[in-house]
Order: sequence, then structure tokens, then C-alpha cells
Amino acid sequence: MAHTVDVHVGQKIRQRRWLTGMTQQRLAELVGIKFQQIQKYETGANRVSASRLWDIAEALGVNVAFFFEGIKNVEQTEPAENVPTDLMGDKEAMELIRSYYSIPEDQRRRLFELARVLSNVA
Repeated sequence: MAHTVDVHVGQKIRQRRWLTGMTQQRLAELVGIKFQQIQKYETGANRVSASRLWDIAEALGVNVAFFFEGIKNVEQTEPAENVPTDLMGDKEAMELIRSYYSIPEDQRRRLFELARVLSNVA
């Protein structure tokens, strides 16, 4: 059984890779490994060594600490109603986030306010 920390780190790798639009194949090439290994890291099936995590962080444009953000709350948080347990693992949510950040900032702010109003009505 995979360790909770390994799963969390893998999810953060997948999240960042997906948000940047990078494929597993491309990340593997940048790091110098096979894409199957990236798959294993992302599922938590294999642990990521410190040096490999350093290389992955560099390839994804984040610092190593990014992969451990939120780790204290992995098992302690209860999901809000109608929110997937693994929000960053939800493909629809990730696609929405990526689309959201591709909108110009002034329009994005108005969209954000509209979403807040609609969610309060529902």
C-alpha cells in the first residue's frame, strides 16, 4: 500500500504537469527517465527520490516545497458538500482552472465575481 506522503507528492506532480499542459512523456524526457516511471510517481506506487524530485521541480518550474504543500491536511480535511475528495485529481476541475487562468485578468475577475454570486444562489 502506498504511503500517504508518496500519494500526495504524486498528485502534486500530476497537478502541476497537467496545469502546465505537459505530457508525461515530455516530463520524463526532461528528467531523463521513462514515462512509465512518471506514471508510477503520480499514482504514488513508486517513491520519488530527493534528487529526482529536484529534477522534476526544475522541469515543472516550481521549488521542491511545492510538492509538500498541504501535506498536514491530507487525512484531516473533510470535503465540502458537492466537492470531489481529490479536487486536483478531478479532470474537470483541473480543466476549469487551466481555462480560468487563460482568460485576461480583468475578465477573469468579473467571471470570478459571477461564479461567487451564482454559487450563493444555488
